[in-house]
Amino acid sequence: MPAARAARRLPPTRNDADTVATMLAWQEDLETGIDVIDGQHRRIVDMINQLEAARRAGVQATTMEVLDELVDYTLSHFAFEESLMEQAGYPFSAAHRRVHEVFARRVQDYRLRFEAGEDILDELRAMLSRWLFNHIRGDDKAYSETVKRHLNAITRSPAHAGWLGRTMQRLFH
Repeated sequence: MPAARAARRLPPTRNDADTVATMLAWQEDLETGIDVIDGQHRRIVDMINQLEAARRAGVQATTMEVLDELVDYTLSHFAFEESLMEQAGYPFSAAHRRVHEVFARRVQDYRLRFEAGEDILDELRAMLSRWLFNHIRGDDKAYSETVKRHLNAITRSPAHAGWLGRTMQRLFH
């Protein structure tokens, strides 16, 4: 990336008092009851907040790095979540995967627009937070009971007794 482009400043931002008001906060109703998934969701919320902080710092290259990290992490989270659903036999895992795919395409479109110089960050942040919270409260909570039952069955089976069972209990409960 050329130095002139890397140092390009983004449009002016609101004052610091607005920053606190616009940062996302984790809410209890977002808990799925699956610790590893909840931890990943919290990390995504943190990354959306990092995207906002990078935007406020005003350097496009830094913002792009945070956006790329957010996209990569979210895609790996989706793969992990989809694997859990499939292993648990969740009947709507294919539909859930399609929701993830549509979302990933939308975010990629935003990324390309940003890379082309379009000021999309406020719109992107609003979409990310709205989509994430609605997705967790709806789609993710819908699979959580099926996955928890499956994980409980695995950790209670004789084949998973001992250290493996204890490790799975710590990761998923």
